[in-house]
Amino acid sequence: MRKRNYVVTPRSLTVCLVALAAFLAISGMAASGERVFRNIIVLVGDGMGSTHTTLTRWYKGAPLSLDAMYVGGVRTYGADSLITDSAPAATAFACGFKSTDKSVGIMACRATIPGVPDPGESRCKPIASVLEGAKLSGRSVGLVATSNIQHATPAAFSSHWPDRADYTEIARQQVYQDMDVVLGGGRQYLLAAGKSGTRKDDEDLIAVLRSKGYALVANREEMMRAGSLKLWGMFADDAMAYDFDRKSLSPGEPSLSEMTGKAIEVLSKNPRGFFLFVEGSKIDWASHANDPIGVISDVLAFDEAVGVALDFARRNGVTMVVALSDHGNGGMSIGSKKTDSAYSHFPYEDLVAPLKKASLTGQGIEISLKGDRSEESVKRAMMEYLGIGDLAPDETAAIRSARPGRMNGATGPIVSRRSGIGWTTNGHTGEDLFFYYYGIDRPLRMMENSDIAHMVAKGMGFDLADIDRRLFTAADDAFKLMGASVTLDRKDPRNMILVVESAGKKAELPLSKNIMRIKGKTETTHVLEGITVLAPQTGKVYIPRQAVEILQEAE
Repeated sequence: MRKRNYVVTPRSLTVCLVALAAFLAISGMAASGERVFRNIIVLVGDGMGSTHTTLTRWYKGAPLSLDAMYVGGVRTYGADSLITDSAPAATAFACGFKSTDKSVGIMACRATIPGVPDPGESRCKPIASVLEGAKLSGRSVGLVATSNIQHATPAAFSSHWPDRADYTEIARQQVYQDMDVVLGGGRQYLLAAGKSGTRKDDEDLIAVLRSKGYALVANREEMMRAGSLKLWGMFADDAMAYDFDRKSLSPGEPSLSEMTGKAIEVLSKNPRGFFLFVEGSKIDWASHANDPIGVISDVLAFDEAVGVALDFARRNGVTMVVALSDHGNGGMSIGSKKTDSAYSHFPYEDLVAPLKKASLTGQGIEISLKGDRSEESVKRAMMEYLGIGDLAPDETAAIRSARPGRMNGATGPIVSRRSGIGWTTNGHTGEDLFFYYYGIDRPLRMMENSDIAHMVAKGMGFDLADIDRRLFTAADDAFKLMGASVTLDRKDPRNMILVVESAGKKAELPLSKNIMRIKGKTETTHVLEGITVLAPQTGKVYIPRQAVEILQEAE
C-alpha cells in the first residue's frame, strides 16, 4: 500500500477546528463540559426599563412572555459614562468590551469610569462580535430590527465603526458580512444618492445583494412567501412604524414577531444551528419623547417577539433565549407630582383608563393629520385617536407647533399627565436593568453588560478572543512579516483600498468588504471570512488572518 504524507497547514487546521466546533455544537457538548446550544436568540428592547414592562403588564392585564423567563440583573454603564449610549452598550453585549460613546463594534478609545481597564494598544481597534463568531462556527446568522437596520444596536453586531450615525458606511459593512437573514428598515442607505438613496460612494448595495443571491422583499406578503435561505427585507426607507400605527397606517409592514418568526424559519434550516439578534428599536424613541403610548405599543410588540422565540426554544430543546435592555430612558415612573399626596390610594383605573383610549401614537396622529394642523383638526384627531377631549390651550399649541417627526414629544406628555405617569428626562438613564434568560436553568449573578457577549459565545462553544485574533489582525504587522509592502490607496476617499505587494504579487483589499483580489501569474478574487476594516482614529487597517495565508499560497 502506498504511504501518504499529510501536511498540516494553518488553513487545514482552521477547517478542522471549525468542523470540531460544529460537531460539538450539534451534539450539545463542549470541551469544558459546559452545555453548548445549537441556537441562540438575543432580543433587546432598546431603552426598556422595569417601569416600561410594569406599565405594559398593567395595560395588557395579563403576564408578559418575559415573565416566564429566569430574571437576573445587568449593569449598563460604558467606558466613558455612567449613562450609556446605545452604541457602546450594544458593543458590550455583542463584543464583550465596554466601549466609548457613539462607537459600534470597536474597543474603547478611552476609559474614564472606575473599573474599566484602559484599552492600551487596542485603542479604537475593531473587535469580533458573537454574530461573527457564530458565522465561523458554521451557524447561520440573522438581524431583525424595527429601526433602520444600520442603527446603533444591530450595527454593533455586524459592523465596526466609530460613528454610529454613519449609516452608509455601516450598511456597506453589513452587506459584505454575508449574513443569512436581515429584516428591518433602512432601504435608503443601500442606494446611491440620486437613485432614491443617500450613498455618495456610487455603489448600489441592493445590486450587490442580488449578486450574492439574496431574496429581496419589501413588504409582509413578500416576506412570508419567500423560500430562499438568504433573505433581506427592506420594509421602510428609514425606520418602520410603531406597532399601534402599523396596524392601520402601514399594514404592508410585518410586525416584529412576524419578522422574528420568519428569521427563525429560515435560519433553523441549517443543521449546525443559528444565531439571531432581534431589536424592538422604537421603545427607546418613545421614551425620548416621554410618550407612554409609543412605549406600550412597542413593548407589547417586543414581548410578542419574545414569545415567538420562547415557543421555538421550548419545541426545539437546544436553543438559548436572552432578552434584555441596553439602558434606561426617560426616567419613567408610575407615579408623578400628581400623585404626591395620594400615592397610597392610586387606583388601577387612574393609570390604565386614559391609556386604553389610544389607538395611535403621536407619530400616527401626525400622519393622519396630513399636514393640516388647524386647531379644529388637532382637537378632532386627539379625541379620535387618544380619547382626549379637554385639551388646554398650551397643549393644543404644543401639538400644532411640533417639529415634523416629533409629534410624540407633544402628545406623550399630554397623555402622561392624565394617567399619573412621571418622567425625569428626555435622555437615557443609568440604572441597573433586568436580564431575562431561558435555557440556563440556574440563577445568575448580577452581570456587567460586557459579560453577556462572553456568556453567549460560551453558549455556542467558542471564545471571542480566538475569533478576534482570527478576524482582526493589523495588516501592517501581518504582511510585513512575510516581506510585503503595505499601502492604503486613498485616491477615492469613499472607496479606499489596501494594497499589498510581495514577490511579484499584488493584492487589493477594498475597505469594509470581504473581498481580496490578487494579481500574480494569474488573477484571482477571494471571498474572505471577514471584512477589512479601517480604524480612522489610528489609521491602522485590520484584516482577517486568512488573507495573509491566501497571499502566501498564491502563485
